[in-house]
Amino acid sequence: MDVFGVDIGGSGIKGAPVDLGRGDLAQERHKVLTPHPSTPDAVADGVAEVVGHFGWSGPVGITFPGVVTDGVTRTAANVDKGWIDVDAAKLLGDRVGGLPVTVLNDADAAGVAEMTFGAGAGRKGVVMLLTFGTGIGSALFIEGRLVPNTELGHLELHGHEAEKHASTKAKDDEDLGWHHWSRRVQKYLVHLEMLFSPELFIIGGGVSRKSDKFIPLIEGIRAEIVPAELKNNAGIVGAAMAATGG
Repeated sequence: MDVFGVDIGGSGIKGAPVDLGRGDLAQERHKVLTPHPSTPDAVADGVAEVVGHFGWSGPVGITFPGVVTDGVTRTAANVDKGWIDVDAAKLLGDRVGGLPVTVLNDADAAGVAEMTFGAGAGRKGVVMLLTFGTGIGSALFIEGRLVPNTELGHLELHGHEAEKHASTKAKDDEDLGWHHWSRRVQKYLVHLEMLFSPELFIIGGGVSRKSDKFIPLIEGIRAEIVPAELKNNAGIVGAAMAATGG
């Protein structure tokens, strides 16, 4: 069965129909740039453009880079502050022509997809997925069950918000080489390991495509560290799963 998934990020809004039997995109994804300022109305227009590109009619799952409870967006670290306390499910549902819409945290969506179809499949204990991009998203699983909206990219690390120091955006903005950036990621993982003692870190986000350039440089971590298998499509897949109650 195909269900539509949309992943709203700090730099792009991308989506596609997803084959939930395979846990993969059923068609090549369509992407538009995240508008600036990324106000609710402007982003909703982008989501409508992505969904409309496929002429989709049916349930739609949509991720959001922040805390989401019952379809309401509670935080907005990397998008316009106008998103705080917006009924995103209603706004986005109206904008895509009244289709049934489910909204959830972006890293949670990616994590659920990876735990079902990817690097976390069959893994028990404590597993943590981290998405590195404009910020750092996190999804925490205990015995396969999601602890939603952890948002661990906002932990303080050496006097800074972790994502301001170790995100892919920080790497690009400061023109950091892989070795320098991997040291920052390593310090962040050490901090998370001290707090949560995971058995597995799954590294997602766009940078996961280049995992061979930085994961081997990370030292001193007891947990296994692996790249996300669904790469940067995990959010789309997880969004589609959420739209069916998965």
